[in-house]
Amino acid sequence: MSQWRDKYVLVTGCTGIIGSWLTSRLVKEGARVVGIIRDHVGYSNLFQEGVINRIQVAYGDITDLHFVNRVLAEYEVDTVFHLAAQTIVTIANRSPLSAFESNIKGTWTVLEACRLSPTVERVVVASSDKAYGEAEQLPYAEDHPLRGKHPYDVSKSCTDLIAQSYYHIYSLPVAISRLANVYGGGDLNFNRIVPSSMKAVLENRAPVIRSDGSPLREYLYVEDAVDAYLTLAENLHRPEVMGQAFNFAPHRPLTVLEMVQAVINVSGKDLQPQVKGKSIPGGEIEHQYSDSSKARKILQWVPRWELEQGLAKTLAWYRQYFEGVRTLG
Repeated sequence: MSQWRDKYVLVTGCTGIIGSWLTSRLVKEGARVVGIIRDHVGYSNLFQEGVINRIQVAYGDITDLHFVNRVLAEYEVDTVFHLAAQTIVTIANRSPLSAFESNIKGTWTVLEACRLSPTVERVVVASSDKAYGEAEQLPYAEDHPLRGKHPYDVSKSCTDLIAQSYYHIYSLPVAISRLANVYGGGDLNFNRIVPSSMKAVLENRAPVIRSDGSPLREYLYVEDAVDAYLTLAENLHRPEVMGQAFNFAPHRPLTVLEMVQAVINVSGKDLQPQVKGKSIPGGEIEHQYSDSSKARKILQWVPRWELEQGLAKTLAWYRQYFEGVRTLG
């Protein structure tokens, strides 16, 4: 029997790519899920797959302490997955206050409500490998300093440190995830490399790379990301997990050009990427990849999806999505 059966679980950010897949998985595991939604996101997997009809929904803003307190109390929440954030780097660079408001104030508000709640027993907070900022040595390890400089990176550094503070000062049972770049079906932000490349190949166009193609990143399939969150929560009772941060990455850094080529290869199309940039875009870090040995040793987490498998399943999702769009059109 699943240990999530009949557990009261709150997911903030449940309409996002990871949040929607996590919510769907929790529902399948028998959890009683509550999702906080600020804006109606009709194209989210949560709505497209009908999962929205199988959860309780609280419409409100995570920066509203009274609202979050009410949700935790009325639904007797046991576990919190705090994923809600403004996640688009270009938007954060253009409008930093919205990122700071959602990502920093939203985090301290949710954690304060959890601290005051008599029912919350475990909290997982979504940080990011972006929280490390620029690093002289790679891969990132969990004991590296958090030195974000760009607005999104700074917001994640702050999110991470605030969560650590709530454990060290208030003994809140919290753990922190630092994931690599996550891809998978349901991501309709076509400024990102995987969705934009998927859209291009399905339209028989050459994918466009806005950098020089050299930045190194790691790409984690969304179902491996969901496994990471659930595994972290399931182990949060352990002293060596509580208050700790964990990297989750596949240990396979790729250049942007290599990732785009992998998408083309999976599609079977005869296309060549268009490299339009002569450097990395402003406001972004050149190379980022992590060591997730800690998660593999302590949590026994390992990614199950090879890149080619994850990309093939993702491409199938986008193909179905665009066929549906054309049908509606």
